[in-house]
Amino acid sequence: MALGETVSRRSAILMVLAVAGCGGAFRTYYDTPAPARDWRVSAVDVVVPRTLSVSEEEVFLPRADIVWREDPAGDRYDQVAAIMKTAVSRGAAGLKGSRPVRLQVTMTRFHAMTLLAETRAPAGVHDVEFDIIARDARTGEVLAGPEHVEASLPAMTGPEMARARLRGESQKSQITDHVARTIASWLGVIADARQTFTSIGA
Repeated sequence: MALGETVSRRSAILMVLAVAGCGGAFRTYYDTPAPARDWRVSAVDVVVPRTLSVSEEEVFLPRADIVWREDPAGDRYDQVAAIMKTAVSRGAAGLKGSRPVRLQVTMTRFHAMTLLAETRAPAGVHDVEFDIIARDARTGEVLAGPEHVEASLPAMTGPEMARARLRGESQKSQITDHVARTIASWLGVIADARQTFTSIGA
């Protein structure tokens, strides 16, 4: 093995060990379920404040509010908004009531894994958090919220994620599915999905 390869391998091992020391508790959580029995969601608005920090640094754990890599380089705020609108709309699709409701989502964190971490870290987290308000779509009356929702999920890494990609999955599809389940749980469409887990993340 060449000297350069040896140094590179040692550096990678040191980075993985450093990441392994950044473990913590994460969760899928909301405090108060929505009283959504007679609702049907007619609109979903997602705001990603421009005050949230964005990192394009390709390291294991960027220190930023928004870390997103799968879409091409561009406006990460708009990309996150599009992902979240799809996810929240899907999670609310099971409501078939008579009262039209508008869901207003304000992002506070969208920290997915970098592709470097996905490939080489032993574990990881997609850390997604937001505030949500439900309003009567006709009157603007607040029906629920503001509720802070944590929709974090363990991230697949290494060979596990490589196999998932061969099945057609991606970080985007996994995050979208999980946020949709979290919203459906909050709205009472499915069983309570709240859980806590530990993993490597920031």
